[in-house]
Amino acid sequence: MSDSDPGSAATYDYHLPDDRIAQEPLADRAAARLLVVNRADSSLEHRTLRDLPGLLAAGDLLVVNDTKVVPARLVGRRAATGGKWAGLFLRCEATGPHAGAWVVLAQTRGRPEVGERIVLIGRDEADGDTLELLGRAEGGAWLARPLGSVAHEPAEAVLLRMGRVPLPGYIRGGVEHEGDLDRYQTVFARVAGSAAAPTAGLHFTDEIFAGLAARGIGRATVTLHVGLGTFRPITAERLDDHLMHSEWCECPAETVAAVRETKARGGRVFAVGTTAVRTLETAAREGTLSPWSGPTDLFIKPGFSFRVVDGLLTNFHMPRTTLMVLVSAFASRDIVMNAYDAAIRERYRMLSYGDAMLFR
Repeated sequence: MSDSDPGSAATYDYHLPDDRIAQEPLADRAAARLLVVNRADSSLEHRTLRDLPGLLAAGDLLVVNDTKVVPARLVGRRAATGGKWAGLFLRCEATGPHAGAWVVLAQTRGRPEVGERIVLIGRDEADGDTLELLGRAEGGAWLARPLGSVAHEPAEAVLLRMGRVPLPGYIRGGVEHEGDLDRYQTVFARVAGSAAAPTAGLHFTDEIFAGLAARGIGRATVTLHVGLGTFRPITAERLDDHLMHSEWCECPAETVAAVRETKARGGRVFAVGTTAVRTLETAAREGTLSPWSGPTDLFIKPGFSFRVVDGLLTNFHMPRTTLMVLVSAFASRDIVMNAYDAAIRERYRMLSYGDAMLFR
């Protein structure tokens, strides 16, 4: 398939063999392979993450997403029936009569009712805290509130005690293994709020950052809390008919200043992950990069004019997703698909726990 119809969702599909989807993280974060894609001539280089400092230039800037994944996957039972219950914490309700309540996607047999109680089951399989269902939220989710002594405890504290790592379903069916709590988190995570990791950042170590700094390569941060919509395939036939998901993001004044200084001295801005791209380009939507905080529904697709990002470090993505569209908008669909074909042929590890690509 070619770029002849960039508006068709099918243009961003490809065959992903199941055995290429990484099921475990590497013991050494920086040992991941790195497929370097040179956009100017479509050439490819096979390197590793440890080579990254030498692949950038003094004066360049890396922008990372410092969101922190919360252990948002919940396992429990219905107190009234004993039936199995599974949930995913999305956020706390900001306003209204149920301000502070948890917004939770849930799965169970039967029809839960308002007022019903859910007993959460901890990692040790013992009963723990109890949730009360308060009513329905947007999109079919439930509003729930912890009961008893933890009623006023921050959600993050309860989740750290009772929650599990919210791995995507393509990794072991979402089942947590020992070590996931540490490895499905970047070493620079700071602001709690994500239901999924910004996976391009998973490869970085203090050693890599030291090597970058020694080369005169700067670092700045943005925050985007990754939502479930990131993983959803595009079901519409046309991109224009796809309802883009919204995620909260922030581009602080310090990052705006760092980007401006980098560009002024002729350096390049490299986004670490599609979430960093989305945040930076949202903050520049009016034409000039400015501090930004709030929800974004920016859908980056072919024809988009990139105002900030000059290069991109990213993992490999699921077929027919908005992430594939974003990367294809940045580097062209033909270049991207040529790179993906090479990665599958060379047996790169794909998706969240997999290897990475550098577009420059």
